[in-house]
Amino acid sequence: MLNLKTFTVSAMMVGAFLAGAMPAHADLLEDIMAAGNIRISTDLAMVPSGMLDGAMTPIGSDVETAQLLAADWGLELEIISTTGATRIPNLQTNKADIVISTLSVTDQRKEVIDFSRPYAAVISVVGAPAATEITDWEDLRGTPISVVRGTTQDSELTAMAGEKGIEVVRYEDDATLVTAAISGQAAAVATSATVVNQIKQRNTELSFEPKVTIRTLDVAIGVRKGEEALVAKLNEWISANMANGKLNEIYLKYHGSPLPEELQQ
Repeated sequence: MLNLKTFTVSAMMVGAFLAGAMPAHADLLEDIMAAGNIRISTDLAMVPSGMLDGAMTPIGSDVETAQLLAADWGLELEIISTTGATRIPNLQTNKADIVISTLSVTDQRKEVIDFSRPYAAVISVVGAPAATEITDWEDLRGTPISVVRGTTQDSELTAMAGEKGIEVVRYEDDATLVTAAISGQAAAVATSATVVNQIKQRNTELSFEPKVTIRTLDVAIGVRKGEEALVAKLNEWISANMANGKLNEIYLKYHGSPLPEELQQ
């Protein structure tokens, strides 16, 4: 006959053993600082935020932001190359610790990852050649609009495609989007005003320009859910580098305009 008291004590001992054998929830910030290395996911085909120079060295505003963060924290930087569509999956599959890659803050993304406070901004627009008579969404009806897959422009235009009567054409990264625009294959593009300016510089005859503003988007650092200590430290770092002007200097260097004043507070 089973002795209830003996069974209860045995169950408690087994439970205690299993609890001791199971690792406690790791704190990502502690892991990063202990390793002395931070893996930052950045799109190196997102001109001018991320790109490769003639020596195939990563440069750009997001790259310099990542370099500044690693230097300030005394860490080695490991750039994890990504595309627009793989930025969040890189976090979820632990391929990267954080994402610094023109990742705009949206309610949909907040459901699956956490964000720092904004460190930059993106003015999201529809751009087209200067000679094209476009002033509003009605003028774009029936016009194929090219986007980078997985970006906010992709999500927003897909949602409004039926209502606005537009066709969404998807490319895998900014490099192919820009190539399509400067070669005349893309009639219009939905991207940042910065990228539209890059297209203009590379084909002055077409002279792409912003035609319709979609919205101004806050850009923040992406972090896996539940890493509160890491988010708090990132927020402290962003606030300090907004106050000393370093983040604005980086943005101005690559984008040709300062950060919105409200971000610099």
